[in-house]
Amino acid sequence: MHNERPYKTYSVSKQLKDENKINELFEIQLSALSLEEVISLKLELATREMDGKMYGLPIWKNLPMIIKDAVLRTAISASATRRDAARFLGIKYSNLRETLKNYGLFHYFKKRT
Repeated sequence: MHNERPYKTYSVSKQLKDENKINELFEIQLSALSLEEVISLKLELATREMDGKMYGLPIWKNLPMIIKDAVLRTAISASATRRDAARFLGIKYSNLRETLKNYGLFHYFKKRT
């Protein structure tokens, strides 16, 4: 199908490794933590340098957007096609295109050759 874009080249892990933000050891250590521990640690580290403030954002209000962004990145990384990503997310295929546009995630992933 012409509007199906293969997502198999998208990977958050690969992207972060290419940017030298993570390595294999970090991935092993991260996999030992629960999602709640990862989120808590990230928030603690982010607020540590800002005297307990979170980038000037009301974190509670912005949690749904932050979580959806993370899950959308995962869907793109874990899926081979747009239809697969829509199924992963539990949304209609017709809604996926607008969702991708709203979050602008394809700008996050560098084009790979």
